[in-house]
Amino acid sequence: MSEPCDERPRCHWPGTDPFYCAYHDEEWGVPDWGSRALWEKLILDGFQAGLAWITILRKRDAFRAAFDGFDPETIARYGDAEIGRLMGDAGIVRSRAKILAAIGNAQAYLDMQAKGEDFSDFLWAFVGGAPIQNAWTERGQVPVTTPEAEAMSKALKARGFKFVGPVIAYAFMQAVGMVNDHTTTCFRREECARLA
Repeated sequence: MSEPCDERPRCHWPGTDPFYCAYHDEEWGVPDWGSRALWEKLILDGFQAGLAWITILRKRDAFRAAFDGFDPETIARYGDAEIGRLMGDAGIVRSRAKILAAIGNAQAYLDMQAKGEDFSDFLWAFVGGAPIQNAWTERGQVPVTTPEAEAMSKALKARGFKFVGPVIAYAFMQAVGMVNDHTTTCFRREECARLA
């Protein structure tokens, strides 16, 4: 992820940062139906709260290493020793509240599994099982939340999840392709629409 940004028309937010352009061009808005991948992304979005996404994106590999590859079964068993280790890890965001939320969110994820509730099916139901194809012509039209994100946030909180407010839920939905919010001038809009 270090090649310079090319001249193709994109959404405004990656700017000219090559790392951010690569994320925009290869990942953002691509539909993801994998329960584990969706759970990892939701946890990372929770760590983003109050920060820029690029901060989390640059630390993503360190997060994966620190959190045992985002294995929910391992994280759900974290105790004081692991919390202390994470609080001392400069490679990640060292927020005790967010670390505790990640542990609780692993437990909530496993609880859903134990009850026979598939995480991917649960999340995708908020958009009717298929990506919502928006057609924003300019960045000012893109919302920060929607009724679908608010409903998702409420349902996640009811299952014990933390750091899953409506704004976080909508950013998550954009990233994992539940909504296609690439603007109409962005070269990725039609490519992501075809992936749906």
